[in-house]
Amino acid sequence: MTTNGFTDQPDDRLSLLVHMSQAFNSSLDLEEVLNRVMDEVIAAVKAERGFVVLMDDAGKLEFNAARGMEQRTIEDPQFQISRSVIERTIHSGKPILTSDAQTDERFNIRQSVMFLKLRAVLCVPLSIKDKVIGAIYVDNRLQAGIFTKEDIELLSAIASSAAIAIENARLYQLAVEKGRLERELQMARRVQSNLLPQVIPQIPGWEFATLWKPARQVGGDYYDFINIRGGKLGLVIADATDKGMPAALFMASARSIIRASVLPAPSPSDGITRANELICVESEENLFVTLFYGLLDPQDGSVTYVNAGHNPPLMFKENNDCGELVQLKATGMPLGVEQDSIYNQQTVSLNKGEFLLLYTDGITDAQGPGVEEFGLERLKKVVLDHCHKTAQQLLYEIQKAIDEYINYGPPVDDITLVVVKRESERDIL
Repeated sequence: MTTNGFTDQPDDRLSLLVHMSQAFNSSLDLEEVLNRVMDEVIAAVKAERGFVVLMDDAGKLEFNAARGMEQRTIEDPQFQISRSVIERTIHSGKPILTSDAQTDERFNIRQSVMFLKLRAVLCVPLSIKDKVIGAIYVDNRLQAGIFTKEDIELLSAIASSAAIAIENARLYQLAVEKGRLERELQMARRVQSNLLPQVIPQIPGWEFATLWKPARQVGGDYYDFINIRGGKLGLVIADATDKGMPAALFMASARSIIRASVLPAPSPSDGITRANELICVESEENLFVTLFYGLLDPQDGSVTYVNAGHNPPLMFKENNDCGELVQLKATGMPLGVEQDSIYNQQTVSLNKGEFLLLYTDGITDAQGPGVEEFGLERLKKVVLDHCHKTAQQLLYEIQKAIDEYINYGPPVDDITLVVVKRESERDIL
């Protein structure tokens, strides 16, 4: 499938980005991924030429893939491009757009710019966890002003998805070269960890605590925090059906789809319904994901949520001197099962001292020395026994109880927990 370039229609642009994400993440061959990136980029921004530049471990630039108008690969590593633009982009970590490089004071004295008689130039960084690993560069020697600010936004979105796919392919290539299964498992964990947020939200009056403990056989767990317009916060916890590298790659694609779907959506129901449609179209058969998505309004404590076949989160509600746990049960099937599924939403409210516990089945399925699982009832008891502690303390008590139950052995499945608590007066004191 060949993309038809940028469109002003949000839904069309979303479909374009989703298609690209799926195309990028469907292979672990680095050369194939890079070639797909270049094909999609050239078509999307209608550039004359384009290049992917990556940095090696020593920080040296390597020109890994290139395209011209005839869609042929430029194999000559000495092919002249404007290194000045790329080096500036990589150093600053910010996109660079010049409508006419011949008159741009930043670059017109550079020999490479003058030699190639460049006109329009656009370059965006490839970044993983705020670390720049390379850049995507496109130019046009025939027409000035062909690239716009909208192209910066589009190419930056493409680069965000491409960077994950490129890094995944590089990590996997390293594992294959070393020829060790254990190395592949480590790489899969790193791929999976790349999906997790590196910063916990800091919102006055609220506490957030997270735990991700990967099993030896890497699963498909992930959680996410998404800043939504109006000061709201998207809460995500999900679990893919597969294991190992396929699960990590599938979740990388699903994460991109979910983020792209919920950000512009008018409601959680609309966002998750759209995400399911796209996952059904783009994912392989028999791959699906359970998911809980909640939209938190920190001002009034409301959480509007969709539960797509995921383990029901536990909501602690104050009840006089005691408390009770309410399960937020499924409002729809797992994503990727049926394309025409509709995902209804429900709204609950967290008052001061109340909290929400999101978890995956690695918690309840944890097995001790015998065959009996840790189970939901044990989890509830631990939560109620420590319900008035801080979010981080509660997380610690749950982890301690599970570790003791499995005799501190390795978990058979990923263990993922997210606690979202509205501070009480005692927490503040």
